Amino acid sequence: MNKTIITKKQARRFILLKQGLYGEKKFIDKNGIYEFVKQAGCIQFDPIDVCGKNHELVLQSRISGFKVRFLYELLYKDRLLMDWFDKNMSICLVEDWPYFSHERELAKKSSRSKADVDKVAESVLDYIKEKGPVCSADLEYNNKVDWSWAPTSLSRAVLDTLYYRGNLVISHKKNTRKYYDLASRYINKKLLNDLNPNRTNEEIYQWHILRRIGSVGMLHNNASYAFIGIDGMKSKERNNAFETLLSCGLIKEIIVDGIKKPFYYKTVDNHILQKVINDEKKSERIEFIAPLDNVLWDRKLIEEIFGFSYKWEIYTPIKNRKYGYYVLPILKDDTFIGRIELVRNKIQKCFDIVNIWWENPKYDTEENYKKTQIHLKHFSDMMF
Repeated sequence: MNKTIITKKQARRFILLKQGLYGEKKFIDKNGIYEFVKQAGCIQFDPIDVCGKNHELVLQSRISGFKVRFLYELLYKDRLLMDWFDKNMSICLVEDWPYFSHERELAKKSSRSKADVDKVAESVLDYIKEKGPVCSADLEYNNKVDWSWAPTSLSRAVLDTLYYRGNLVISHKKNTRKYYDLASRYINKKLLNDLNPNRTNEEIYQWHILRRIGSVGMLHNNASYAFIGIDGMKSKERNNAFETLLSCGLIKEIIVDGIKKPFYYKTVDNHILQKVINDEKKSERIEFIAPLDNVLWDRKLIEEIFGFSYKWEIYTPIKNRKYGYYVLPILKDDTFIGRIELVRNKIQKCFDIVNIWWENPKYDTEENYKKTQIHLKHFSDMMF
């Protein structure tokens, strides 16, 4: 069987065009946020805010007319998006609620400090039913219990656990403080009670893998950060899922010239592949890319196809950092030309450049610096 072979440049442009990072921006205003999340499945949430939170940075690079408040409205007013664990803590579509029932059932059967939580769970639900949204500070269970990173208060543990189980959702946030309320008050009854369309573990794995391939654009069938958070999936399950998706025609195999191992992409994205094969038009955009951006989920892939090695050094000791604390890759056309470290200037409502590192001396030009400065102004307008 003849296999499709593309160049690395075509692979780069396929991924970027799929991501909405190449050519003219195709996602517009608030509705564009919804459309991008629908395409991507999820975007990764992170609360750290140096020059914008990760999920905001993901969107600003893709959405024409992006404003931070649009995302808040979609999450907590329009209720089209929700906070949920997909690939780590993420933002997903509310309509995907039934597909995560498997994870909610696992949380009901087993969770940290389950016995302590179960003793007070019904009382907390009754309290919320009467009082409305609460945060952990509103409850008085101050004894410490075992938790993910370190011991925490039972107040926080019970709210988080009931959230994982699907009893509660995040009603709203005040800065980083989460307020929880009954899921039944925010998700319509039919959707809330719908069965998971995936009835077996095999179907669940297939759904997640197809979703993750679509989140990035193309992926190898190997262990990858792009596949974390899929409960119970080991290499055997992953291999079986890829084989089934391929035989069903939901994914296609593709070879990138110079890379031995094949990649896989969603069959429905074949029109994007054909476009980059037939169109050599250059993109004039410059974008700052989020540290946990979907396009960077598989760092090995980025190194193979883009020739760009990236590490988020936020948890790296200062003396061991090669670059900086919160550094964003700079994307121009189909190439990562450098890295930029920005900090928020609240007084002047702009972002100050701490440093720029050009990936190659040939990119260290007055033209690139000017274009980066122009984009920084546009970036500031969106993020403030």
